[in-house]
Amino acid sequence: MLLTEKTSSACTHDEQLCYAKLFNIWFTDCPSVFAGLTRLWVHNMRFSEHGITKILSTCKRLQYMRFAYCDAGVGSVLKVEHAQLVELIIDHGKFEAVQLICVPKLQRVTYIGWSYPYPNLTFGYVPQLSHLTLVQMGMNFIKNFQLSHLLADVPSRISDLHLDFKSEKIWVVPECPNLLAPAFCKLCVVNLVNLPEGCDIAWTMFIIEAAPALKEMCIRVWDHWCQMVTDKELRKKKGCCEKANVEWQHSAFDFKHKNLVKLTIYGFQPDEYFLRYVRRILKVAANIEEISLQDREACPRCGSLDLSIKVSPSRYPRTGEEKNILREEITAGLPMVSPAVIRFEP
Repeated sequence: MLLTEKTSSACTHDEQLCYAKLFNIWFTDCPSVFAGLTRLWVHNMRFSEHGITKILSTCKRLQYMRFAYCDAGVGSVLKVEHAQLVELIIDHGKFEAVQLICVPKLQRVTYIGWSYPYPNLTFGYVPQLSHLTLVQMGMNFIKNFQLSHLLADVPSRISDLHLDFKSEKIWVVPECPNLLAPAFCKLCVVNLVNLPEGCDIAWTMFIIEAAPALKEMCIRVWDHWCQMVTDKELRKKKGCCEKANVEWQHSAFDFKHKNLVKLTIYGFQPDEYFLRYVRRILKVAANIEEISLQDREACPRCGSLDLSIKVSPSRYPRTGEEKNILREEITAGLPMVSPAVIRFEP
C-alpha cells in the first residue's frame, strides 16, 4: 500500500502530479521489486498518459490492484490488460471510462465513486469475472442506468452482485426481467447496501424476477448520518438529492421463484413498506427457508451527532411477544407459510 502525506480531499492537482513523480522515480529505480509484487494499492496520484500502462506491464505477477483517487488526468481512460490480475478496485479518480480489455484471470471488480454521469465500464476478455461491486453516492449529476446495458458484454455472467447507494438516491433503473435475465442467469448472491430509510424497497423485486438462480439476498436500509451531508444548504450546494420512492411495477402477478432460500433485511422497521415486501417474498419464493429481519446497525459516531440532526428512534420489536405478533401479522392469510421462517435478532 502506497499512501500519501495528505488525504484525498486535501490533495491538489499539482500535489497528485508530485506524488506520481516520486512514485515513478522509485518505480524506475527498483524494477525488480515491482516485478515481484502480487498486491499493489496506490493512492492520490495523477500519472502520465502511459504511466498506468507501464505499471501493469512491469508488475507481471500482480493479482490485486487498487487505484484510489488516481488517474491519468481528468477525462482519461483506464485500459487494463494483465495476465495474472484477479481483483481490480477503482476507488474514485477522474477516469471517464474503464476498459477491461484482456484480463483472463480477473474475478472481482469494484468501482467506487465514478466522476461522470454513468459508470462507463466496458468488458472485453474477462472470462472468469463473477463478482461485481458498484458504490456511489447519488448526486444530481449521477444518471440512473440499466444494469442490462452495463452487463451486456460480460462473457462469464455475474454470480455475486453488490450495490452500495451510500444512503442517497437509487441510481439503477428497475427493468423488465426479460432484458436483464441474460446477464443475471448465474446470479446467486445479491447485496443491496445503504438504501435510504423511509422509502419503499419493492423495486428490488426486479432483480429477484430476473435472476432464477438467486439463492441469497441481503438488503441493508440505513441513513448513515455520520457519513451523509446533513446540512440542507450544503446538500443543495453539493447536489444531493431528496429522498424519493423508485417507481416499479410487478411484471407478473403469478411469478414464482424456486431457488431463493434466504432473505436478510438490516434496518427492518414494522411499517407498511417492510411488511408488504416480506409478504411479497413469502408469496413468490416457493422454497424460502429463512427471512432474517434485523434492526438497523448501531454506529457510535451517529449516536454522538449534534441534537439538531434528528435520527428517528428504531421501532424494531424487542420482546418475544412483539416478535410473535409481527410473525402472525406477516403470515396471516398465507396458509402454506410457517411463521417460524421469519427470524428476528436475539
